[in-house]
Amino acid sequence: MRKKLQARSGATYRRKVYAVDLFCGVGGLTNGLQRAGIDVRLGVDIDPACEFPYTANNEAKFLLKSVEDLEAEEVRSFYRKNGIKLLAGCAPCQTFSMYNQKATDSDKRWWLLRQFSRLVEELSPDLVTMENVPRLIEQNVFKEFVESLEAVGYSVNYRIVNCADYGMPQQRNRLVLLASKLGPIELLSPSDFGEKPRTVREVIGSLPPLSAGESCEKDPLHQCSALSEINLRRIKASRPGGTWRDWPNELVADCHKKKSGKSYQSVYGRMSWEKSAPTMTTQFFGFGNGRFGHPEQDRAISLREGAIIQSFPPNYAFTPPGESVCQKVIGRLIGNAVPVKLGEVIGASVLAHVSRTPKRSSKAGRRSRPQ
Repeated sequence: MRKKLQARSGATYRRKVYAVDLFCGVGGLTNGLQRAGIDVRLGVDIDPACEFPYTANNEAKFLLKSVEDLEAEEVRSFYRKNGIKLLAGCAPCQTFSMYNQKATDSDKRWWLLRQFSRLVEELSPDLVTMENVPRLIEQNVFKEFVESLEAVGYSVNYRIVNCADYGMPQQRNRLVLLASKLGPIELLSPSDFGEKPRTVREVIGSLPPLSAGESCEKDPLHQCSALSEINLRRIKASRPGGTWRDWPNELVADCHKKKSGKSYQSVYGRMSWEKSAPTMTTQFFGFGNGRFGHPEQDRAISLREGAIIQSFPPNYAFTPPGESVCQKVIGRLIGNAVPVKLGEVIGASVLAHVSRTPKRSSKAGRRSRPQ
């Protein structure tokens, strides 16, 4: 991807960008930034389950710590004196997600963006990037974040993008913010990459077949949930792209027979081979949690299939060799991750920006409105 952009723009990235990834999770954003050519030196997360996948797959150190307790000096040493400094991160998004109808500003996670803002102010990096769910754009805490960046001299650009437009195999809308003290910055457009949305068949069609509850001997992550007798009957009655309305009446859940449940047509659904996947959630490994049924086999998609749909490399390690795989934990980590390919798009955008702005701008920051 990086070579393709260089060939199109004639850009050469002579100024190295060093990054720290806050709320790094298992390393989706870090891996994408590194693939683009950014030197990510440190990932910070409060979840100990993230440490192995983060360090096993990325050339970066991991710090197990809450961003609330993180001091600027703990981060500063990971940057290089003559390099360009990037502070990146995706604050936990569950509280702003469309799937969470009960979250309020009493949720502690609501205010983690302010901790991100604090560290920006204390570290004064050249560049900032933040990725999150689209609903965050409606919240005052996001407006405060943007205003705080502009107040200290950043040019700010943010927009909502569909990952499928950048060649990712899922329909996943995300809010991406870029900010720079070097001058105006923006996310590269899908046309800069020249890629088409990928289908489910393209990315997981060649994986070994599984039965419900089975695990692949060669790849323990390629395992899927067991199904109850009635759910096995339900998935056998499901067609790709269809809904539970296609089932015989005796298979329809009582809650869906009620007026209030008739709008939930995407649960208990099969994916379609020739379309992109739906958004991977933290519950994607459960057939009844969304349109997560395999297009052909009578099962939910496996953990590995979910990771590949999230654009993780097929050999990305999530657990140490020989250690048992906890579906609930690994499924949560995969569903929460920034898609690797989106991280690469962000990284390529940062490097293209750096190549166009060899000198620091003295102009005050300004915002580019979402498109």
